[in-house]
Amino acid sequence: MSTIVTGRRVEVEVPATSANLGPGFDCLGLGLDLYNSCSFETVDHPGVTVEVVGEGAGRLPTDERNLIVRSLDLGLKRLGWQATGLRLHAVNRIPSSRGMGSSSAAIVTGLIGAHALVHPDEPFAPGDWLALADEIEGHPDNVAAALYGGLVLAYHPLVDAGNGLAAAAAATTAPVHPDVRLLALVPNRPLGTETARSVLPEQVRHHDAAANAGRAAMLIHALGRAPGLLYEATADWLHQTQRAGVMAESAAALERLRAERLPAVISGAGPTILVLGREPEVERAVELGVEGFTPHRLQVGIGARIVPH
Repeated sequence: MSTIVTGRRVEVEVPATSANLGPGFDCLGLGLDLYNSCSFETVDHPGVTVEVVGEGAGRLPTDERNLIVRSLDLGLKRLGWQATGLRLHAVNRIPSSRGMGSSSAAIVTGLIGAHALVHPDEPFAPGDWLALADEIEGHPDNVAAALYGGLVLAYHPLVDAGNGLAAAAAATTAPVHPDVRLLALVPNRPLGTETARSVLPEQVRHHDAAANAGRAAMLIHALGRAPGLLYEATADWLHQTQRAGVMAESAAALERLRAERLPAVISGAGPTILVLGREPEVERAVELGVEGFTPHRLQVGIGARIVPH
């Protein structure tokens, strides 16, 4: 195991993400132009210190339990390196426990930080780190969107189709039409991903699965070529209604927006609502004014990057 020299400093940026996008449960993700940043510095005294500014300050762990630190450690071990001591300064802008990929951002921050510390002059290749990010997170949609940015389709390639065995996570990207605009409606109260997943049924009706598959295919087309289809393309039968009991305010707001034929979805595991549409649709959503939710106008974001110095 090699040791990184002291005095090395790098900085990375990682985007917020929105997963599912309605019908694309656990496979579709979208990078947003809202970024967490973190600097890493190797120091000569043992241990790790973490300073958190912004979201989670005073609440997130500032030692080895921090998710960035745990992911960084796994990344360094994969590369065969270690650091005597580390100082991290994290500036968090992504709302936590709101369905905007804050945990995925932390994971990717640690992994890209490991790459940057060991190979400061080499480009960061998202595909090299997706499998490990998926292993840490437990599903690939958000981490893939954080790594690649833009619209991402994450999947596990089949290595034995007869037995349905799948390999480590992979992803491919798809274009987004320049007319697509985004509006995140962020509620005041958080919701843990585990709670949101706990209410999902283990089995779904064949009819519902088929309907979702069709709308997921339409969604790729709508986002890339035909934004006018986004309302129809964002219909879902697998997870949003099933989660209504643990996010009643979001469920009611979503119903209200869709009653106006606005292409609104629950972002990830919620409770944030994401409106994906053209400028007039986003403007209508803003004018409706959903009480208890803070609107954030966003655009499609780029993937994780090492900040040049």
